[in-house]
Amino acid sequence: MSGTTGLSEDRLGLMRTVLTGHVERGGVPGLVAAVVRDGEEHVEVLGSHDTAGTVPMRRDTLFRIASMTKPVTAVAALSLVEECVLRLDDPVDDLLPELAGRRVLRRPDGELDDTEPAVRPITLRDLLTFRLGHGLAMLPSATPIVRAATERGIGVRPPRTDYPEPDEFLRRLGELPLLHQPGAGWCYHTGSTVLGILLARACGRPLGEVLRERVLGPLGMRDTGFTVPADQLHRLPVEYVLDRASGRLVPYDDPADSAWGRAARLDDGGGDLVSTLDDFLAFARMLMAGGVADGTRILSRPTVGLLTANQLDAAQMAAAAPVLGSDGTTGWGFGVSVTVTRTGLAAPGRYGWNGGLGTAWFNDPAERLTGVLLTQRMFESPVPPAVVRDFEVLAYQSVAG
Repeated sequence: MSGTTGLSEDRLGLMRTVLTGHVERGGVPGLVAAVVRDGEEHVEVLGSHDTAGTVPMRRDTLFRIASMTKPVTAVAALSLVEECVLRLDDPVDDLLPELAGRRVLRRPDGELDDTEPAVRPITLRDLLTFRLGHGLAMLPSATPIVRAATERGIGVRPPRTDYPEPDEFLRRLGELPLLHQPGAGWCYHTGSTVLGILLARACGRPLGEVLRERVLGPLGMRDTGFTVPADQLHRLPVEYVLDRASGRLVPYDDPADSAWGRAARLDDGGGDLVSTLDDFLAFARMLMAGGVADGTRILSRPTVGLLTANQLDAAQMAAAAPVLGSDGTTGWGFGVSVTVTRTGLAAPGRYGWNGGLGTAWFNDPAERLTGVLLTQRMFESPVPPAVVRDFEVLAYQSVAG
């Protein structure tokens, strides 16, 4: 039976069939998924916590949401902008002196001493839009700047692998020149890591406390954080990665000795949160509602509009395409990707982001549609795996009217 708004019950049956197939074929050990439209919510809970099938998946299972951390950190930053504690286009030099007085490579693949002065300081907007001049670049690993970041232990890496503590991270980052002039190019991830350090310094408290005060607490996201308490580790599934030689899923992180069960030296604002379906739905609903949830305003509607608006020009979108997984028609806002041109089911203005450890989220205001998919299988490339791509199609095909 189908209504004129919300979700089609008939078509939601196809979602369960297709997602069940991904689990039964061993593509993912389990998953939790939700589609929300016009107040109607459909949830699927399938499979188990591990490949042996010993612990059934639950709606309140904890997932490592990886880069879905980025929009949470961005919201916290913008709450400080609204209070005039931070300003989008002011230099960050006062709070991040390690990044003041930058030198810039004349060529991205050039030697580290072949530089020119930065034409302007790095700003908060540069951190939010990933245009600060540091981050993942599509360069060979032997390129001097990539090699130097790797040797210093500050390159882009899988979540919860060791970074130095925040002050040391910035000291090492400050030893390197920028890949490009501030604001001129787009490089993934590092902007959110630096942003998290900025927020901690601005508030005089660890990043986890800042996120709890400004976003997680007001939204009732009680299970979201950088570490999992010992008495809750049973809710954390085994995280898997594909072993290409054998074609089998092998453990990447086990709850018996999970990296998320202990404090990290640096809580990464770009990739280290653990969350649940209902917690992240609370976050998604807040943004869809223009910054308010259950009468509590987190951000103003105009600020949400800015966060979810594309900030990149055409050349920057084209350069970002290998990471954003598009044909160059997807942009970047503040911690979220933004659909600029309709080349698939998503309407222009759709925003969201994926987590490389197996999670995905989108809000489509034009369709009044939210989708959240949580799995425990690491992506093999920036292009989302079939289960994520199928979930998006299944969410859109369930739209009733």
